[in-house]
Amino acid sequence: MKKTFSFLVLLCMAATSAHAGLKVVGKGDNMHYDPSSFPPAMKASYDIMKVKCIKCHTLERTVVAIQTGIAPISGQPFDRNATKAYGVKMLRKPDSNMNKKEVKATVELMNWLLDQANQ
Repeated sequence: MKKTFSFLVLLCMAATSAHAGLKVVGKGDNMHYDPSSFPPAMKASYDIMKVKCIKCHTLERTVVAIQTGIAPISGQPFDRNATKAYGVKMLRKPDSNMNKKEVKATVELMNWLLDQANQ
């Protein structure tokens, strides 16, 4: 019994520490990531995302997609293929005002976030 309890405690600790790097702040439309633990390159990409992506939607949509692996609007899988497709879509969207460098940085950030969420 004591060994089982110890194992369960260790298992719970491992499960909670897996997502320690991705801290989510706020709820609903105010939901976003806390980038304080992001590597410097990802912080810079997050700064781009905070400005460019919220022109059309809140960051909640991105957080939910990363957390669940499902795009909230379409219900399609949200994976590396999806991040690339969304990047191309945003590059083509005239109102996004995103250049290739910004799209590339944002796609790399979303891929990094997906990797972190799946650890």
